Amino acid sequence: MANHTYGTSDRPRGIAYHLDGSHITDAPGFFCALGEAVNGPAGYFGWGLDALNDCLRGRWGATTPLTLVWHDAAVARTCLGVTPHTGRRPPTFEEILALLAERHVDVRLA
Repeated sequence: MANHTYGTSDRPRGIAYHLDGSHITDAPGFFCALGEAVNGPAGYFGWGLDALNDCLRGRWGATTPLTLVWHDAAVARTCLGVTPHTGRRPPTFEEILALLAERHVDVRLA
């Protein structure tokens, strides 16, 4: 499935998606990789935490609960940082994990 348009059917709950984290060195890279993990090449599944939260509510290709197997997560952990900052900034690795957990995504770091 490529791209994904809002309002079409989601795949069944409980599916495991595999996120290739080997090239996630910034927030746009994370959202690009996540979109492709869920919806195939050039797929969309959010561009920021608010958009990701919306996508996790369903009708964007997947709905929770789901499992996200995050391969090479150490790359993103290093590049995205772990300490929250104040002001306008990209999300940290820990903030992404927190939102995913809050929205019933079982993240397995590999």
